[in-house]
Amino acid sequence: MSESKTRLGVSAYAICVFVLALGSNGFRNLVGWPGFLGLAVALVVWGIVIFARERPERFRWYRLPAPLYWFLGLAILSVFWSQYRVESVLGVIGQLATTLLAVVIAFVLSWHEVLRTLGTALRYLIGLSLAFELIVAVFVQHPVFQNFIDVPESGKIPKLLYWSRDLLFVGGPIQGIVASSVLLGFIALLGVIIFGIQLRAGLVRPVRGWFWLVLSFVTILLTRGATVWVALAAVVVGLVLALWARRLGPERRVPLYVAGGAVLAVAIGLVLFARDFVFGLLGKSGDLTGRVETWQKVIDLAEQRPWFGWGWISYWAPWAEPFASLDEKAGIQVMSAHNAWLDVWLQLGIVGLLAFAPLIVLTTWRVWFRAVDPPRRGYGPPLTYATSALWPFLVMIALLVQSLTESRLIIEGNWLLLVLLAVKSRFDFQLPSLEAEPTQLPWRRIPITHDTDTIGLRR
Repeated sequence: MSESKTRLGVSAYAICVFVLALGSNGFRNLVGWPGFLGLAVALVVWGIVIFARERPERFRWYRLPAPLYWFLGLAILSVFWSQYRVESVLGVIGQLATTLLAVVIAFVLSWHEVLRTLGTALRYLIGLSLAFELIVAVFVQHPVFQNFIDVPESGKIPKLLYWSRDLLFVGGPIQGIVASSVLLGFIALLGVIIFGIQLRAGLVRPVRGWFWLVLSFVTILLTRGATVWVALAAVVVGLVLALWARRLGPERRVPLYVAGGAVLAVAIGLVLFARDFVFGLLGKSGDLTGRVETWQKVIDLAEQRPWFGWGWISYWAPWAEPFASLDEKAGIQVMSAHNAWLDVWLQLGIVGLLAFAPLIVLTTWRVWFRAVDPPRRGYGPPLTYATSALWPFLVMIALLVQSLTESRLIIEGNWLLLVLLAVKSRFDFQLPSLEAEPTQLPWRRIPITHDTDTIGLRR
């Protein structure tokens, strides 16, 4: 029972981390920056305590993915040449804290526990977002502004400052508790992946699984984001390729890789040469809501310091140069490059990209092989652990697609997921105590046994 309570505490911790990291905007609106930072510090301390108590046997700092060290080390060193040194120090601290949270979850939780706790966190975020929009539409009946700001006499407030625009009953776009249709759409996309995997693997009851899966699709429809539909299409293609690879086996996958390369080439060609047509089908302009103009300004600025960049900052500081005069949309300073790769180049230069790219490539490579060559044993019956092995690869696809139009991959929730997948796929181990967990009992009352797990091919 004591070990069962320990696993309950660890799971509760992971849920809190996922909710705070993915729903950070909502917490800042509720409690402000001081309250948000207080919650973040509390989770870091709580994570250190859990890690010290669990003492994962296979943990070694020097065995973490090398590109992760390269990237974080360069970010730390960039403080010395940064043009905004104080902001760089704060950005580095935030990056290291988020990385620490991801490492704790990766080593303390099994793959199955990560899937389950991430699913629980997504249910909270999606459910609360829809409930929030419903309350605004039924009871408030007018837009709600972030941090409850006062409406100026002119009555003109940029759309970016809305917490909710009271558009639920007209079909959106809704913004939920995260105050952003883009972020809420991505959370719903993660929900489609995680809830779909749980439903297919038999990890949840059918009624509950279908309910949340449908609710995630409805949320995507209501956010009305073009990028999330592109990401969803990429996830579907990735799923088809992974299932095809499983049927072919390791020795006969050359045609699959050729087909995958062709699909990728076509997708790149459409983005480069037929962007107006593709996004026009989704009801969006070819300039991606002004992103193309922002990208050009970022490129011009990055070319001034191409090799080591201007210094790490993660979130842009709108009061510090060169960000204060870099770009403005709807009367508000732009807070990111809206492209993770351009943001890395701007902040850490070409050297930063050379550290960041291997982290992405190696992580994608490892989760791919986990998806197509699943462990021979794991949690539950063969269908369960074989299906569950797919979700890291599908989440990685979603992260990569969103990184092309948003910079979230290098901050908060998306960075947490990236590091979690990078670290966990690097070791590819599972806590043995959860492998015999029965599927039909509530997880809060599970008996703990000590079966061992045999991992299949490791990459």
